[in-house]
Amino acid sequence: MAKGFFGGLKGVDAFGKTTEDVKVKTRTGALLTILSAAIILAFTTIEFLDYRRITIDTSIVVDKSRGEKLTVNMNITFPRVPCYLLSLDVMDISGELQRDLSHNILKVRLDERGAVVPNSYSAELRNDIDKMNDQKKDGYCGSCYGGLEPPSGCCQTCEDVRQAYVNRGWSFSNPDAIEQCKDEGWAEKLRDQKNEGCNISGKIRVNKVIGNIHLSPGRSFQTSSRNVYELVPYLRDDGSRHDFSHVIHHFAFEGIAYVGFAFILSLSYSYTGDDEYNYWKAKAGRVMKKRLGITADPLDNTQGRTSKPHYMFQYFLKVVSTRFHTADGQTVNTHQYSATSFERNLGEGTQGDTPQGIHVQHGVNGVPGVFFNFEISPILVVHSDTRQSFAHFVTSTCAIVGGVLTVASLLDSILFATTRAIKKSGGSATGSSFGGKVM
Repeated sequence: MAKGFFGGLKGVDAFGKTTEDVKVKTRTGALLTILSAAIILAFTTIEFLDYRRITIDTSIVVDKSRGEKLTVNMNITFPRVPCYLLSLDVMDISGELQRDLSHNILKVRLDERGAVVPNSYSAELRNDIDKMNDQKKDGYCGSCYGGLEPPSGCCQTCEDVRQAYVNRGWSFSNPDAIEQCKDEGWAEKLRDQKNEGCNISGKIRVNKVIGNIHLSPGRSFQTSSRNVYELVPYLRDDGSRHDFSHVIHHFAFEGIAYVGFAFILSLSYSYTGDDEYNYWKAKAGRVMKKRLGITADPLDNTQGRTSKPHYMFQYFLKVVSTRFHTADGQTVNTHQYSATSFERNLGEGTQGDTPQGIHVQHGVNGVPGVFFNFEISPILVVHSDTRQSFAHFVTSTCAIVGGVLTVASLLDSILFATTRAIKKSGGSATGSSFGGKVM
């Protein structure tokens, strides 16, 4: 019974066999076999290389991150602004104000030729005048030396004395005789550094909200919920050429700062991390950026030139969060940005004309300096390493082998049948001609 059942299965065999003695082998079939093997080998090799190739898949999603900070990496040179006149401040829409930033920031004095002044490295960006004023805050009331006193009755700084003289109608020709000016060392500073420049580089943390970064003269302080700048008068009175021409060597928004919970060697602890400070993640991020062709940032090697001391440069940046998923399972968070710029000659006041002759009016009075205004995009761009699955590779290989062999078999059958038909027709014609002659 079993034998009969299995014997009945022969009827559904889709792969009929022929014996060796009925097989016909031809030279055409041999050539097609060699050609098919070559095609299968070539196509399978291409498919294998495609299987091993890693491609980048890009998608866009809504950025749902909250409470993060950005790392701003900057390197900017001011050829004609001394370091002691510069202040670095950060403000954002949340109301947070960071003044006189110095952490992770390095400033270097440059001579007239742009070379580094020996022993001039300093990580203190705070204005020397501000530090002097802080020491005098408690109970100090400086004399105005006969000038028209301000409402407070005290002239705390050299600038206060100078303004008091101006308000009185007197000339301020000998600041060396003023105690505040002598304490602040303005004469020496102007004499030694008036023709110097400054390079500022380093990294700062900013909230991931709308904000701006200021590089401007004097010091900033908050009053009546507004940010006011006291400009050092010598920018316009010392006869030196001070302006905010600059070169942005590098300006980038890098990885996010976050607080996480890690387990290492069975020890749990809270930590603050940054993808850009992780060597392996930073390296993976650089590799991904190179593959995508986004290694350079929009403001890298940007130059702003002016010959006017009262000139303001503004850069408006749109920051887009970016995430890389590498093939080895790493996730790297970084940022890209687009940039537009605007320049304004403050000497024209609130009104002026464009190069095209159009009259424009400005709503607020600006201050000289370089300002980076950044906004955060609500989207997140995700770049992921992808590769074909092994199942796809196997399926494609089977399709290649089956397809090539099937086509080769059809060609072989057609050629074999055609050859036989030609031979038969040739033989019949020969036989007929011989028969006619005999008759």
